[in-house]
Amino acid sequence: MDTKWKNYSHSIVTKVIVFMITILCFTGVIKEFVDMVSLHGVDHLEIVFEDNYYLGREYGRELNNLTDHLTDLIKDYKSEAYILDGKTVSEKEINREKDNLFYQFQEDSKSYNPNLSHEENYTIFEEVYADKISQARDELIQEDLRAYQSILRRLENHKGIMYYASDGEHEFTNSTNKTKSFFNSFPSYMIFDDSEEKVYPEEFKESKYNWISSRMGELDYQNTRLYIAFTDDYLSQRIGKWEKDKKVVIDCLYIIGTFLLGLLLAFIYLIVVIGRESLKDKDVHLNTLDRLYNDINLLLCLGCITTWAVFVSEVNFYSLYRFIIPITVPIGALGLILVLSLVKHVKNKTFFKHTLTYMVFNKVFKFLKDVYNSGSVAVKAVVIVIGYPLIVTLTFFMFPITIGVAAWLALKKVKQFNEIKEGVERVKNGEIHHTINVLGNGELAALAANINSITDGLNKAVENEVKSERLKTELITNVSHDIRTPLTSIITYVDLLKQEKDESKAEEYIEIIDQKAERLKMLTDDLFEAAKASSGNIPVNDEKIDIVSLITQGLGELNDKVEESELEFKINHPKDKIYVKADGKLLWRAIENLLANIFKYALRGSRVYIDIENLGAEVVLTIKNISAYELNISTEELMERFTRGDESRTTQGSGLGLSIAKSLIEIQRGSFNIEIDGDLFKVIIQMPNHE
Repeated sequence: MDTKWKNYSHSIVTKVIVFMITILCFTGVIKEFVDMVSLHGVDHLEIVFEDNYYLGREYGRELNNLTDHLTDLIKDYKSEAYILDGKTVSEKEINREKDNLFYQFQEDSKSYNPNLSHEENYTIFEEVYADKISQARDELIQEDLRAYQSILRRLENHKGIMYYASDGEHEFTNSTNKTKSFFNSFPSYMIFDDSEEKVYPEEFKESKYNWISSRMGELDYQNTRLYIAFTDDYLSQRIGKWEKDKKVVIDCLYIIGTFLLGLLLAFIYLIVVIGRESLKDKDVHLNTLDRLYNDINLLLCLGCITTWAVFVSEVNFYSLYRFIIPITVPIGALGLILVLSLVKHVKNKTFFKHTLTYMVFNKVFKFLKDVYNSGSVAVKAVVIVIGYPLIVTLTFFMFPITIGVAAWLALKKVKQFNEIKEGVERVKNGEIHHTINVLGNGELAALAANINSITDGLNKAVENEVKSERLKTELITNVSHDIRTPLTSIITYVDLLKQEKDESKAEEYIEIIDQKAERLKMLTDDLFEAAKASSGNIPVNDEKIDIVSLITQGLGELNDKVEESELEFKINHPKDKIYVKADGKLLWRAIENLLANIFKYALRGSRVYIDIENLGAEVVLTIKNISAYELNISTEELMERFTRGDESRTTQGSGLGLSIAKSLIEIQRGSFNIEIDGDLFKVIIQMPNHE
């Protein structure tokens, strides 16, 4: 017994040691990589395969960027006066902006006439939108001017690099000596003119980072001069850094390889021995942790990865080396424990059976099977099949009466069934007011009553369907308008991005695409939240809420938006605390939607009144503000989804805020109403008082 216990304890100690080695190696791999980037500043591994500095990424990037900048200057931008004259703006760009404005003209302008031809409407558009078209052209010019000035600033930052570029008329240089022989005297240079095209050292021509030829093909050989040279000080400093970085990466890769080998061996060992007391033990031993369902286990593993990623993303990357071990060790240990538990279930052949999903579906299947097997109709059928022959046998002396009673009962049930069948057929053919008359308490009578109840609600369903179809049509129209605007911009700038070679302009296009994509995301998120709220599928956790504190604290958190909107909030409430029975998160979400609506549409510099009254059984919250837009729509229309107070739809809202707020209040057993008096917008919320 003592020998067995000693062997078992030794097995546990060995597993613990190997477990710690696994975590150590895993953490070591991550830490070495982070140290390489954050401490040594080496952000790429390709340097290992670079034979020398001139074939490397850094040299190629520097030379290519400088070539791109100078090429853009002499080929496209020329000078500031050239840009301001509008010579850099192509007809294609102008037409694209005009097309975007024409979409707006079709949607918003009263001058658009659908009965006229496209050409006639376009002529009207050019007259009505002449100022906007001119403004769009000026904006394109300003974009080019900003790009031109940005390139000049970047060229000023190239220390240790000499350059000269000219198209015969315009000239850009940081050297007083503009001769070819001067640039040829440097240890590394590039020459391009009508008589020569040369890069030195020539081995750079074989580099995969050499993109110069494609840009040179865009230039005019007859008039263009493009000279670039790198000084000795610049090259010696960069070559020294390149050699140092390469050594750092190689050393780190050796260390990472060692850790990876240790991680692989240790992990394989744990997979082999986990769940067994020894290598000879064929049984899998599960512990308390292994009772955790495997699908939940997988979710926890995903949660560990997500938690680690969130921690890493929240820390400045270049100071991450200080925190990587405290972050990785506990999360990695928990993740490895969960993974080893899954390995045990794989060995035990219970990976799928020991999941919450399997358990739930299995119990539901058994329950449905039991219901099916023990239903009342089935019980009656079994009684008839088994009981009737027994009755006939016991009453053989009155066999004719028994048969007659059975036939009468059967005919009665058949008549009831035929009445139901005929009634269903008539209802199906459109007689929705028809009533099926089947008396009694049997199942057929209950079925007839249920069908009659269905016909009673059919008229209401038809009316609701008509209204629903109208709302769907309006919803589709509004959604299409709100989504098409950013989507059109995304498509336009993606098309531009495909053709754009200027990195600075490409970054501007990407920023615009990102803004429009965020706009689309906001619209879809709001639509999803509105659908979820209106469906009532949100859990409600009732609690005792101090509504005054909830509003005052919330306004404090939104203080920046309050100051930005220039609104003055006036809160009127009794001195005693007022408590409501509600879900704090859902109630604040509804109030936050109303405040967001106020920030968007309230008249700047006006007052917002928030009145709280305790009426005993319920608490009334009233919010009033002056609208910046003319409220020429009814309260019913304003509550419909994707409807806004500004009919021009120029604001950034989705039109779902009020609908979401109403649904959130109603699922908490409250009421939500709107009143409009001229430009005064009033929301009245009634919530049950907490007893």
